[in-house]
Amino acid sequence: MNRSIFSQGGNTLAKVAKFTARHWARQPWTVALALGCVMVTTLADVFTPLYIGKLVDALGRFVTDAEVAHGEALWYFGLLMALGAVLVIGRRTLFATIVTFTLRMMPQMAQEAFFHIQRLSTDWHTNSFSGSTVRKITRAMWALDGLNDTIIIGLFPRLVMLVGASALLGWHWPVMGLVVAIGSLIYVALVIGLSVGYVSPAAQLANSWDTKVGGALADAITCNAVVKSFAGERREEARIDWVLGKWRRRTRRLWMRGTNSGLVQDTAMLLFRGAILGTALIIGWSGGVTAGDLVFVLTLFLVLQGYLQEVGMHVRNLQRSVNEMEELVDIHAEPHAIADMPGAKSLVISKGEIVFDEVQFHYQGHATPLYQDFSLRIAGGERVGLVGHSGSGKTTFVKLIQRLHDVTGGAVLIDGQNVAEVTQESLRRQISIVPQEPVLFHRTLGENIAYGRPGARMDEIVAAARLANAHEFILGLPKGYDTLVGERGIKLSGGERQRVALARAFLADAPILILDEATSSLDSGSEHLIQEAIERLIEGRTTLVIAHRLSTVKSMDRLLVFERGEVVEEGKHADLVGLPGGIYRSLYEKQAMELRPAAAE
Repeated sequence: MNRSIFSQGGNTLAKVAKFTARHWARQPWTVALALGCVMVTTLADVFTPLYIGKLVDALGRFVTDAEVAHGEALWYFGLLMALGAVLVIGRRTLFATIVTFTLRMMPQMAQEAFFHIQRLSTDWHTNSFSGSTVRKITRAMWALDGLNDTIIIGLFPRLVMLVGASALLGWHWPVMGLVVAIGSLIYVALVIGLSVGYVSPAAQLANSWDTKVGGALADAITCNAVVKSFAGERREEARIDWVLGKWRRRTRRLWMRGTNSGLVQDTAMLLFRGAILGTALIIGWSGGVTAGDLVFVLTLFLVLQGYLQEVGMHVRNLQRSVNEMEELVDIHAEPHAIADMPGAKSLVISKGEIVFDEVQFHYQGHATPLYQDFSLRIAGGERVGLVGHSGSGKTTFVKLIQRLHDVTGGAVLIDGQNVAEVTQESLRRQISIVPQEPVLFHRTLGENIAYGRPGARMDEIVAAARLANAHEFILGLPKGYDTLVGERGIKLSGGERQRVALARAFLADAPILILDEATSSLDSGSEHLIQEAIERLIEGRTTLVIAHRLSTVKSMDRLLVFERGEVVEEGKHADLVGLPGGIYRSLYEKQAMELRPAAAE
């Protein structure tokens, strides 16, 4: 649905105004200085036509009283030069203040947005386009710059000019002051009405498609390897062309509405000019008006017209800035699904015991809970394999330990400490995770490994790489540990990325380790090196292995077989294989049958 910035009871504008005011409140003296400069310079513009008129009258009296006229002319000339100096100095101070003011706000806003987004739930990140999110942040940064300029440099001076000009003209000729005040208010109301009711809905729709363009481009570029693998270049180009076509049509409608709005405003200004000049003629015909008075009126009208003609542009800019900031403000309104409790303490691990105590959990939108009165104990240092069909609850089990989701009942305890009552940072620092598909930053290999322990020395990074069997292949790269790995580690093979992830886990040296079948998609050479590194890594740690290939968990201390959120079988590999009709035995035999043809070849 299209909405203007004042739609739904001004909700959009109110949200953005509140967000902006919070940032302005951090620099009260800077805001006061900027607004003060605006008032002084605008009032200088208001009074300049008055003294021009008086200078004209003084020059006209040179014939009758040259001495007095000479002194008055010099006095008004001096006042005009002083007002000019005020304009020059005031505007220079204003722009310098605005630069400082805005350049403090923009990085603060981006940093706070990044802070907030980093702490949103994994579900939110799963359902959001990273490209669109980045676009929302960067677009809102520049929109904030435009919003500051529009309010402080654009609209506020016009308000001061409107009030000042109406008051000054009303002081000379009440009728003229009334005409100017009423005409200005009608013009401003017309501009706001056009912008809000006519242009803004088109702007909001165009902005939504601008966001979609960013998301579509990021999606295609990020998945370029898949595009090349399936010769999908033309398909992606057609998809982007379709999105850009929608954006182009929406943006054209916006721009044409802006053009039409400008035509109506120019016509209104022409009528306003006729009203001012007509009133001036009537006053002039009635007598008692000097040439200086007419010069004053006409000059002040020309100055006022210059200010009013730009009201439409500034209202459109305000509307555009509000629309472009709205999406980021909405992100800030997203609650942190997982938040630290007030007074949460750091987790302290001595043994690494994990206990699920009558846990209940269901995903939002699911009527049936996944876990119902689920209880389980894993001893400190125990090596446990998690087995089961897809959707049986294995991944949710480890996510609850990391507190990526909150339980809806019961508690998850680590060494007797409820994970919901400790800080998330201290909890996750005590858990190392090696996923099936490791994700690396587009940074150096050294930086990627050191992510497991901020501030690690180079010798510690190298030691971790050696334990992960990664040191040799890293030394073989042209820049060694200073080699950039590409976005998500695309420059490395799967086995190399996996070893870097293991090195990161070695360096983190956390007492609890979670492995999401780190060898399931590797060649035999890489698998041997990684399996060897894993054997070293799990020693002395509480280890949970999500098993896809059951052969990798045969040596675990205990296997837990999940089915619909329950542990239906439990024991060592030899015990579970021997259970007639057991789920584990069925899964194991199925995988063994799938491997036989390959073995026979």
